[in-house]
Amino acid sequence: MSETLTGAQALIRALEHEGVDVVFGMPGGAILPAYDPLLDSPIRHILVRHKQGAGHMASGYAHATGRVGVCIATSGPGATNLITPLQDAYMDSIPVVAITGQVARSSIGNDAFQEAHTWGISMPVTKHNYLITDVDQIPDVIREAFHLAATGRPGPVLVDIPKDVLNETLQWHRPGELNLPGYRPSVKGHPKQVKAAVKLINQSTRPVLYAGGGIIRANASDELRRFAEVANLPTVTTLMARGAIPDSHPLALGMPGMHGNYTAITAMQQSDLLIAIGARFDDRVTGDVDSFAPYAKVIHVDVDPAEIGKVRNADIPIVGDARAVLAQLTTAMEHLLDGNPVPARTEWLKTLSKWQREHPLHYEQDPDGPIQQQYVIEELHRLTKGDAIIVAGVGQHQMWASQHWGFERPRTWINSGGLGTMGYAVPAAIGAKTGMPDQTVFAIDGDGCFQMTMQELITASIEHIPVKIAVMNNTWLGMVKQWQKLFYDERYSATSLTDHTPDFVGLAEAMGCVGLRADRPEEVGPTLEKALAINDKPVVIEFRCDPDAMVFPMVPAGKSNDNVVLGPEDL
Repeated sequence: MSETLTGAQALIRALEHEGVDVVFGMPGGAILPAYDPLLDSPIRHILVRHKQGAGHMASGYAHATGRVGVCIATSGPGATNLITPLQDAYMDSIPVVAITGQVARSSIGNDAFQEAHTWGISMPVTKHNYLITDVDQIPDVIREAFHLAATGRPGPVLVDIPKDVLNETLQWHRPGELNLPGYRPSVKGHPKQVKAAVKLINQSTRPVLYAGGGIIRANASDELRRFAEVANLPTVTTLMARGAIPDSHPLALGMPGMHGNYTAITAMQQSDLLIAIGARFDDRVTGDVDSFAPYAKVIHVDVDPAEIGKVRNADIPIVGDARAVLAQLTTAMEHLLDGNPVPARTEWLKTLSKWQREHPLHYEQDPDGPIQQQYVIEELHRLTKGDAIIVAGVGQHQMWASQHWGFERPRTWINSGGLGTMGYAVPAAIGAKTGMPDQTVFAIDGDGCFQMTMQELITASIEHIPVKIAVMNNTWLGMVKQWQKLFYDERYSATSLTDHTPDFVGLAEAMGCVGLRADRPEEVGPTLEKALAINDKPVVIEFRCDPDAMVFPMVPAGKSNDNVVLGPEDL
């Protein structure tokens, strides 16, 4: 027997049909019809304090769980406030579905109250978007949106629904079979290309396996480790791929790029073969493209054919899902070896070990202070034994966290990579903790980033989401200051933040959180222990950090990766 539902009821029913357990959002006039049936739904709604927070929470949830994150906003400014998190998710390939209200169909194009051309504005920052003009479309469009967001190269999808469509009725029907003739992402790589790839790998003497964030998105970490072992491949993990192979693994070289470690950067530069899987040759990895890895042939595996050859020509392109292709490569390599030992590459591995010994990451923590951010990160790792999900904002603290936290598992590192969105950490940590309530979720944030979205701690407090936030207060926009120091003759324009406003501890307590502070190095460990012992409220810890510390190694923007700056003395 068919059931008559309003469009709003059908929307919530369709979300339930997709297995959605939580949505992050804020009501408003155009989306209001959808909020009424939410009261009767098992879906949990988390009321944010700003719509940008909703988008980043959905992203953090998706990062941590591997499931599609969902956010909801009203028309006009509600939708436009989602543009930044949508672009952020788009650049980092995060599966998010955004539901936005729209003014009634008869008002579209008439500059109605809270009207915006959401469909047009969001087109460049989404994988796909919809404007639903027929209430009967709702079940099928929601099904398609989730499928598009989660398959192929994941990404954000927006569904814009006019208010009058939400108020109309339809006979409920389960979504039909997906019919997307123009959307058939490749899964398995072409066997001929796979065979050619393993032959080239077996012949190489200085190969590097270049693992990007696509490994995480494809849940391919086990396959990556297995392939690295079978083919004896030293492996670098980009900023978005940290944890794709355990940092403790003998073949793991760590992070390459502008603030990567010397060995990872130089290994790529001196390699004779790069096997790039789920990586897009980002400018922060390559530095000056013309001088990047000049001796290397390239095998490039990506589910998105548009990425292959976009930056660096691929000698062997393979279009396919990272997990499936890695399994193919492993099988093909085992068949090629046919019981014979893998090439030892003794000299190459000796060279890499030598670089690791000679150029380790290092810093000095003076017992008398000031606190170094690296010390806070390493103390937190020691106390948690690395068993935590780490979320970072953008800037110096982000780079130090990626450098100094030993990542052993995928989906334990969440940050804004491609877009570099300041203010990402607090809402993303709330989303991650919502999706993974039994995990310790610790955001490492800068005082500049924190002040952009700190109001979402009210959401965490009211919703009983006990995230932990470490505010690395160096009283500056630290990374911008570093560039001004190195490249602008120490002319510090608009980068100094005050050292007394706000009172982060008082602010945290005003928002219903526990506020703690560490001023001296000896206070770092005990303060972290207090924070880790509190599990019924959000916790904010202010660490008064060295205002003059800089992130090294560093490859200056646009320069060759041959010019690794290990410290200020090298400039």
